[in-house]
Amino acid sequence: MEDLILVLLVVLGLLVIGGVGFVVVRRGGAPAPPREPEAPAEPEAPPAEPEAPPVEPEAPPVEPEAPPVEPEAPPVEEPLAPAERFWQRLGRARSNLGDAVVGIFRQGLTEETWEELEESLIAADVGVEASTEFVAGLKERCRAEGVRTGEQALALLKEVMRLELEVTDRTLARREDDTTVWLVTGVNGTGKTTSIGKLAARAVRDDESVVLAAADTFRAAAADQLERWGESAGARVVRAGEGADPASVAFDGFASARAAGADLLLVDTAGRLQNKTALMDELRKVKRVLEREAGPCDEVLLVLDATTGQNGLSQARAFLEAVDVTGVILTKLDGTARGGIVVAIQRQLGIPVKLVGLGESIDDLAEFDPQAFVDALFEEVAQDVSLEDDRSAVAPDSRRPDQADEG
Repeated sequence: MEDLILVLLVVLGLLVIGGVGFVVVRRGGAPAPPREPEAPAEPEAPPAEPEAPPVEPEAPPVEPEAPPVEPEAPPVEEPLAPAERFWQRLGRARSNLGDAVVGIFRQGLTEETWEELEESLIAADVGVEASTEFVAGLKERCRAEGVRTGEQALALLKEVMRLELEVTDRTLARREDDTTVWLVTGVNGTGKTTSIGKLAARAVRDDESVVLAAADTFRAAAADQLERWGESAGARVVRAGEGADPASVAFDGFASARAAGADLLLVDTAGRLQNKTALMDELRKVKRVLEREAGPCDEVLLVLDATTGQNGLSQARAFLEAVDVTGVILTKLDGTARGGIVVAIQRQLGIPVKLVGLGESIDDLAEFDPQAFVDALFEEVAQDVSLEDDRSAVAPDSRRPDQADEG
């Protein structure tokens, strides 16, 4: 009996289990078919090549640039002729002395005319004694030659002044087979060192070799200035320290110039007047040492400032006592209204004016030309002289010499 019950329980259990399984199966539906294996993924395509930049159309071939057009060089100015240079630069002296002469000769030839002419010449720095003698000689010639008009008197005045300035030779002395030596003297401030620099520049421009000796050792600035001129001109400069023996510098300068076969030696010297005796003694020593080695100086040039007038003449006499001056360089003639200083120098000092300063350029240090000088002083005056009161006035510097006959 017990066995039967056990069998029934087993059957019942199986039925329960089977029923539960049936229910589960019914709820889940038919079993899903087995999944197909996934197809392998296609390999990724390689990254796309970057797009090439759009091809620029080829530029047309570049024409080679034409070389830049060189600006035309300014025309080289021809040096002014002496007459033109004097005429352009002596406007102040012409307007001063010339205007005075115009007024004087308009009055006719009377005793008052001669007195006023003498005063005008004195005011123009001809000097008292020289003016008196000059007018007396002119007056006598007018009487002897029957001069009656202001125009005739002016023509005679110009002739007498040219004769007053005539000398046999104004050239600067040179040596043919050795170094030429020019000793340059003068008071500080007259333009002495600048004149030396311009002389050097002119010589170098003429294919000459030049040595400058800075024998003004009392002022370092003088040697520095000379050195700047030497660099600018292409001339060698021999110098020493401040306070060195000037004669020693002059000696070294000549030795250097001769050794180099230089054509020209220019020696700058001191020009202080605080101790005139010591200055002149030093100047004599420099000249003596130079001449012991080089022989006589070819030129001893005295530089005078035209604007100092008669005061410059008194300074010049001191230099004449110390050395044998052979000629004068008259600077700043363009800056003075007293052109008569030229006549005074030659008459009172007895030495010729060889060079004159008529401006700042190198060519404005010009050979003195008496004809051009006198014509420049009186060029416009000659056109203005008339004994008629109703003549037309002519402004100073309004016409050039080559226009004098026009109008």
